[in-house]
Amino acid sequence: MKKNMFKTGTALFATAMMMAAVLTGCSGSDSGASTTAPADTTATTTEGSSADNSSASGDTTADVQKIIDAGKLKVGTKVDVPKFGYQNPETGKMEGVEVDLAYEIAGEIFGCTADEAKDKDLVAFQGVTAKTRGPLLDNGEVDLVIATYTITPERKEKWNFSDPYYTDAVGLLVLKDSGIESINDLDGKIIGVSQGSTTAKAFGEYTKENNIDVKPEFEEFDGYPSLAAALAAKNIDVFSVDRAILAGYNDDSTTLLPDRFAEQEYGVASKLDNKGLAELVNGVVDDLKSSGKMDEMMKGWGIE
Repeated sequence: MKKNMFKTGTALFATAMMMAAVLTGCSGSDSGASTTAPADTTATTTEGSSADNSSASGDTTADVQKIIDAGKLKVGTKVDVPKFGYQNPETGKMEGVEVDLAYEIAGEIFGCTADEAKDKDLVAFQGVTAKTRGPLLDNGEVDLVIATYTITPERKEKWNFSDPYYTDAVGLLVLKDSGIESINDLDGKIIGVSQGSTTAKAFGEYTKENNIDVKPEFEEFDGYPSLAAALAAKNIDVFSVDRAILAGYNDDSTTLLPDRFAEQEYGVASKLDNKGLAELVNGVVDDLKSSGKMDEMMKGWGIE
């Protein structure tokens, strides 16, 4: 009997120690190296289970408590968009304003500052593309997607989106020696776009609404570096995506045309069932915007 009581007491002590480690995860000052997973281009969509959003601990909902118990917030970000979500080839670490936003959210979840969340390695980043970010949310490989994700009515039927943290428009990047000066010169040209993006649809709507009589061809690529390489090799005439993304690929050989269309807003996406998490994320985004810190974060990365 005493032997069984000793085993039970030991188990309870071990459980208590694990919970204490989670609750005090942000209190130390030791620094951990951030681990970044490579972009996943083979993810498949699976049916996610419904989350119980009842209170798990005080005001903490079950979906948020699940992240706390796991000890990390799993976030899908781009790895090839300088200034937003970018894996630095020299350090291997993730950087950009969307990476910073992930740490702000992690800080709120784990009860610490964004800097402490970063030092404690409380975010596990997973590389995503326009094609894979939705499926990775659906199958639970990531808790959030913060990846230049445009908010649309169709997408809001599938996932939760925060209030927008950035507004952009689609742009057109061409080679300086191409002879292309505006959207009116694109009849018969080949426009490269990213798989899973809304660029081709937005282009068609814009030209139709403004009576611009051009009929280009569209070719899809699996990532922005591939698009940039195709443009440099003259396999496509235009690289078209959000202007903020194009700015990271604009160099001495290219020029960003003045045309801009399909103004769009970026939001943080989560699974529809995760209402508590969505509310927490939206609170973080709203606080950053109202305090002016979001503007400071954007300026810090040279984003207009």
